[in-house]
Amino acid sequence: MSKLHLVFGGRVKDPRGLDFVDLSAIDLVGLFDSYAAAEEAWRGAAQRTVDDAEMKYVVVHLHRLLEPDADGIARPKSNA
Repeated sequence: MSKLHLVFGGRVKDPRGLDFVDLSAIDLVGLFDSYAAAEEAWRGAAQRTVDDAEMKYVVVHLHRLLEPDADGIARPKSNA
């Protein structure tokens, strides 16, 4: 399974949290197959908005959220 990473950002209510103000205005930077590529994209997006404390970009490790079954279909991991 590829190690997928999602990079996105947007305006947050509090710069210390991840409560995005307007989900329709989320900036989807992209999907990446390595953390290094995702980090480079995240860094570029974050640096473009460095002067705006309410803008936040994050890297989501999608591969950690998915767990393929024996039939090869990826499903969310169970918390059990």
